[in-house]
Amino acid sequence: MTINKFPSISIVGATGAVGKICLEILKERKYPIDKIALFASKKSEGKRIRYFNEDLVVHEAKKNSFKNSNVVFISADSQVSLDLAPDAVKNGALVIDDGSAFRMEKGVPLVVPEVNEEDINYHNGIISIPNCTTTPLAMAIHNLKKLANIKRIQATTYQAVSGSGALAISELQNQTKNIINNKDVSKSVYPHQIAFSLIPQVDEFMPDGYTKEEHKMINETKKILHDDTLLISATCVRVPVFYCHSEAISVDFEHEIAIKDVVDVFKNAKGIKLIDDGLNENYPTPNFVEGKDDIYIGRIRKDSSNKKGLNFWIVSDNLRKGAALNAIQIMDAAIKLKKIPNF
Repeated sequence: MTINKFPSISIVGATGAVGKICLEILKERKYPIDKIALFASKKSEGKRIRYFNEDLVVHEAKKNSFKNSNVVFISADSQVSLDLAPDAVKNGALVIDDGSAFRMEKGVPLVVPEVNEEDINYHNGIISIPNCTTTPLAMAIHNLKKLANIKRIQATTYQAVSGSGALAISELQNQTKNIINNKDVSKSVYPHQIAFSLIPQVDEFMPDGYTKEEHKMINETKKILHDDTLLISATCVRVPVFYCHSEAISVDFEHEIAIKDVVDVFKNAKGIKLIDDGLNENYPTPNFVEGKDDIYIGRIRKDSSNKKGLNFWIVSDNLRKGAALNAIQIMDAAIKLKKIPNF
């Protein structure tokens, strides 16, 4: 999208993984430096981040920090969002929040622009970004619903450690080095060793035996697609991969559909790239998808246990489309729809 007039942007969490990717994307777009302000916690006050040939100074994020902002991106923990977002809205900014604080709140749109851009029209100052595993699932299901009614969805995710932040990346690096060098392995981020292993738990367990992450996928997908009747089950697994989340998806339809129709609908979908040669060693992998904007789908096949079923594989960059890029695309759409206050 070509922007003729640039909103003033504040990025809260600028020193974190998502904040850094957000700056990279703005740099790719040649976004003017005088329209960008960076914020983080008190410990990052005064840090400098290079942007082209100049430095952007990081300031402590406080209430009343956003009086000159049109758009405030928040990528921090939920308490930061709860503390700062209402004040930013009072000061006339549109808040685009990457956390879970407002996702399921009534009156707060939960947006993937390729799916439900029109929901931006109904914001009251805050728009939420879905969980990074929800986004690719919602994009895929949105397009499959064009072919037939869907009875049931089963999702299993294979999630990179970057979804837990910089400390998790370091933990995987250090554990891997120690194992290779026959040294003791320590852990602090995860309850079990992640290097050369996997952990069938992402986030805390709920009373029903599902984790918060699994509940997020289920509930957020329904909200984005405006369909509370969808039957969805999820199992979320942390794997020893640095970047990109993968998902194995099974979908049951009301009637049998042709694989050719599935291929066609994905090929024509916004934000989706299809690797459709399901017979050879040609499919998306985290290594291939890292740094790319689109979600990638492959291994499309009929469910061998159900003629009305479909199985396929998704990989997406959790820090780009799963977070930073989606936020910037929401801003683009809000500009187009004239839904940024005072801009």
